[in-house]
Amino acid sequence: MLKSTGQPDLAIEAVGLTKTYAASKKMPAKQALKGIDLAIPRGSVFGLLGPNGAGKSTFINILAGLVNKTSGTVNIWGVNADKQPRESRAALGVVPQEINMDPFFTPREILELMAGFYGVPSSERRTDEILDALGLGDKKHAYVRQLSGGMKRRLMVAKALVHTPPILILDEPTAGVDVELRRSLWEYVRKLNAAGTTIVLTTHYLEEAQEMCDTIAIINHGAVAACEPTPNLLKRLNYKTLVVRPDPAVTVIPAALRDLDPVLRKDGQIAITYRTGEHSVEKLIVRLRGANIDIGDLATEEPDLEDVFVALTSG
Repeated sequence: MLKSTGQPDLAIEAVGLTKTYAASKKMPAKQALKGIDLAIPRGSVFGLLGPNGAGKSTFINILAGLVNKTSGTVNIWGVNADKQPRESRAALGVVPQEINMDPFFTPREILELMAGFYGVPSSERRTDEILDALGLGDKKHAYVRQLSGGMKRRLMVAKALVHTPPILILDEPTAGVDVELRRSLWEYVRKLNAAGTTIVLTTHYLEEAQEMCDTIAIINHGAVAACEPTPNLLKRLNYKTLVVRPDPAVTVIPAALRDLDPVLRKDGQIAITYRTGEHSVEKLIVRLRGANIDIGDLATEEPDLEDVFVALTSG
């Protein structure tokens, strides 16, 4: 288990982190990380997003000690990962994408085995407590091969918690799981975070990241394209969409509005996307009334995380 070293301000700090995979007969050399600088605050829910192949998994594997970095510095829970590798990695609980467990072990046996690997004394083990918290208490004596995919995913989370790590890394934790499991898993993650656990999350479900994360870093081609508090990141795109329901309905956009590039949606609403520095809702309403459009209802739509993600990673 991790010995108490106080409470650092940063759960994870990476400075100038690079990784270059050497060339082989079949593949040229590849620089997977290009000088990553990331500071993950203690107690936060930190999103690590990016397209496939962007470098997220390489970054996580370096933290976990599964991949050797080429250069740079990594501090985990205030401990240098090069100078004190065992202590730094004891601060991490990593839930990988792949489900990898012996099918002929029971959940309880797996957690007891993992606790032994981490040197957790028998008197301090929380095996049954963790299994109950993740809804696996009634399956603790069943073989892993008898569990559903969702139960196996929860068991992967349970494995990562046996040594009570202050940092939990979730790599695509809800990939391929149903809505109910996703909801229950996030509820448990929120409880862990409220109790002080720092959460690092990678996911392709951008609405999850937008809802869950305090801060989000977007990695693209091995470099940090953005790293900001989630509300600030969403403000990067300086446009909004005004959505108007005409009353009476219209079937054709008036010629007087065509310079605004409006879109007539299938439900009959008119959508006008505008830059906030160039137009205002008030001015657009004046334009609509000038085009003889009577407004039955209106609303504005803000850019979401998907819009920001595409803008930062699509080039």
